[in-house]
Amino acid sequence: MTMSEPELLHIGYGAGFAGDRPDAAIALAHDLAERPGPRYLAFELLAERTLAETQQRRLADPEQGYAERLFDFLDPVLPICLPAGIPIITNGGAAHPVAAARRLRATLERIGHGGARIACVLGDDLQDALDPHHPPAWLPREVPFEDIVSCHVYIGAESVTRALEEGADVVICGRIADPSMAVGAIRHAFGWSATDWQRTAIALATGHLLECCTQVTGGYFADPGFKDVPDPAHPGCPIVELKRSGELVVTKTAGSGGVVNARTVREQLLYEIHDPGAYLTPDGVLDLNEVTVIDHGNDRVEVTGIRGHPAPDTLKGNLGLGGLWFGEAGISYAGPNALARARLARDILLERSREQCPQLSPRIDLIGVCSVLGDDRGEALEQTMAEGATGTDVRVRLGVVDRDRAAIARLLQEVEALYTNGPAGGGGVRKRLGESLRTSAFTIDRTLVSTTLRWF
Repeated sequence: MTMSEPELLHIGYGAGFAGDRPDAAIALAHDLAERPGPRYLAFELLAERTLAETQQRRLADPEQGYAERLFDFLDPVLPICLPAGIPIITNGGAAHPVAAARRLRATLERIGHGGARIACVLGDDLQDALDPHHPPAWLPREVPFEDIVSCHVYIGAESVTRALEEGADVVICGRIADPSMAVGAIRHAFGWSATDWQRTAIALATGHLLECCTQVTGGYFADPGFKDVPDPAHPGCPIVELKRSGELVVTKTAGSGGVVNARTVREQLLYEIHDPGAYLTPDGVLDLNEVTVIDHGNDRVEVTGIRGHPAPDTLKGNLGLGGLWFGEAGISYAGPNALARARLARDILLERSREQCPQLSPRIDLIGVCSVLGDDRGEALEQTMAEGATGTDVRVRLGVVDRDRAAIARLLQEVEALYTNGPAGGGGVRKRLGESLRTSAFTIDRTLVSTTLRWF
């Protein structure tokens, strides 16, 4: 807890995933710098498969393994946040927070902020616990051991709070739970106890509202004519104004596009929530059953009625798995009778697949006719065709996942062969073949997981 016993804090998230826009975070940092009291800026840069990808990069280069675009977000805001005393918290350390900290230390020295302190939160990576001869009891038995690329557990806010209390200017985490970055900051500002489940729930709701960044300010929301969003090309990053009393207001970067209203807030509250009455996190259980959303206008929405329950006895873990390959190829047909030619191309590919690669089970869509709503067996496409579908601009898209890389490559070549061995007028063939990363979840007794800080 800070010595001045603040009554109000501001926290904003400048990214909701690794592919977010760094320019929006710059405006957020400037906005926070103008606000009073404790302020925090967080970057959420991990999806479940991201860790497997970053672990692969770490194995290829020991100075890699953090989120690939981490410094696209950090570098522009450091000169704003450090002089203003705004701590930065991120899970962009991904599979290698230490490598990220080493690079950040060099950056800080170069830009004249060598006195800034960096804390790495470690302990989420359980790779060293994986012994093929004595697999741990929590490891799913159905997972092929040789397929495991990464193994991480979702940790909570405790180490973030400790890092901030010990003077961290930047806190770099690995697989911390998305809302826990906010929980750690809020506990630091207000001194809230980790076992005060009601206050923890308010902090969790804050983090959950912020974690997907512009989703709560109009991103992933617009539906023209039904849910219109002002200036949707420039949605502002979200900011929560939180009082020590628990009053929570969601707003956004001043002067930005997008919108914060009751609907954007309700949608984000329920986003990725399996049970609104029991959203399990490492820090506590969030209960949204009695929540009320109050729209005050001018992009200010209050959330009340949040309830909390004790943290679960187990933590969620996530395995990144390799061992499979994904191949994709496409060819386009346009003009008169294009749909019939595309359908013939599909039939040819299915026959060639049965002859050349019988072990494969490709999915073939006709984009422009039936693709997003299609299925692996092609039944939806056949029904659409039977209902009299038409089209003069159709792309045949083949996708396949299997362990046999060579067989996939042969099948993709069959798509290119349609140039001269298929229906008239095919063009625009594109092919790609790469490793298919997937995930598998597990639970682990929380007493088996401990976190530590490493300073730079």
